[in-house]
Amino acid sequence: MSEYKEKNLLRLVKRLNNKKRTYLLVDPLQAKHMPVSPNKALDMMKALGEKIAAAYPETRLVIGFAETATAVGAAAAGCISDDCVYIHTTREDIDGVDNWTEFLEEHSHAAEQKLYSDKLRELFAKTETVVFVDDEFSTGKTVLNIIENLMDNYPELCEKKLVAASVINRVSEENNAIMKASGVECISLLHLENKDYEKAVADIQAFEAQPATSTPCGIEPCISYPVPDTRLGVTMGDYREKLSELCNDFINSHKLDIYGKVLVMGTEEFMYPSIVLGKLIEDMGIASEVRCHATTRSPIAVCTDGDYPIRSGNIVHSFYEAERTTFIYNIDSYDTAIIFTDSDLSFTGGLDDLTELIRAKGCSNILLIKGGERCSAHINRRM
Repeated sequence: MSEYKEKNLLRLVKRLNNKKRTYLLVDPLQAKHMPVSPNKALDMMKALGEKIAAAYPETRLVIGFAETATAVGAAAAGCISDDCVYIHTTREDIDGVDNWTEFLEEHSHAAEQKLYSDKLRELFAKTETVVFVDDEFSTGKTVLNIIENLMDNYPELCEKKLVAASVINRVSEENNAIMKASGVECISLLHLENKDYEKAVADIQAFEAQPATSTPCGIEPCISYPVPDTRLGVTMGDYREKLSELCNDFINSHKLDIYGKVLVMGTEEFMYPSIVLGKLIEDMGIASEVRCHATTRSPIAVCTDGDYPIRSGNIVHSFYEAERTTFIYNIDSYDTAIIFTDSDLSFTGGLDDLTELIRAKGCSNILLIKGGERCSAHINRRM
């Protein structure tokens, strides 16, 4: 297992429009805010997963946090067992789903989150340990909030071993004692002191992301796949098998369309499938270079001075909600761009915005994969 240090996993950026926290810790290997090789991203995620699997091999339920840890949680769950179930929290509304456990991520730009709850009692009964995965824990409040709300409705959770797993852990000794008193153990790739990052970003002269200019792109999905919805829960063996099948089918059908420097982009909570696809393209050697990252709700300040990591930023419409805006950072020039989304594309503002940005960087070869069919029949059968 590779050893990951602060220089590998942490970039400090200034946060905008958030009075509770003026900074954000960006992981350059997470394939979210910054483009990265998909193999490097998955290697880091699997390093955390292997550490969890070694310490808690009995785990059969992993709960990830939206939006930045959705891929980390999936990769981690896949390291534990094929019959481990992975489900992540969401900020999206899903038609026909009314049973949610709601909680707050208090420091976030979008504090309200929820977890699909129809199958939770059944899932809790099948595991001795429940692992909650995030990219970073700074105080532990988020995981304690969701556990407290879950225990109100599922007292059997009190009998389970509870684990907070993260790429970075900055929880102070005082807060760690609170977590232990609540029955929560911690595991991470990297433990850091809880430094005064507020002060560190105070003097950064930065500016806001710029609105994208949008025109109808006219791009239709080159192929549509019924990707199982991790918001509703997936069994990892089945999920990885399905993704492998879908990605291989896409490559076999469109191999001649993929060339040069390639971008594979996910959208908001839908990250893991795009990284898996990027890895396959990278491993096959049909591209000179492959990079993955995703649109995000996180409002980050942009700065071109020194080694500040977010050098460019644009505001784009969400793929999931017509009135919502999201962001994309550090868009580069590519020969091929593949946008992989689970949006139903009932409105195309986000696609139009993103396509315009990619084209402005000189790329006209843009492929769109739609993977947004809800697979409730698959979920109900497998879990």
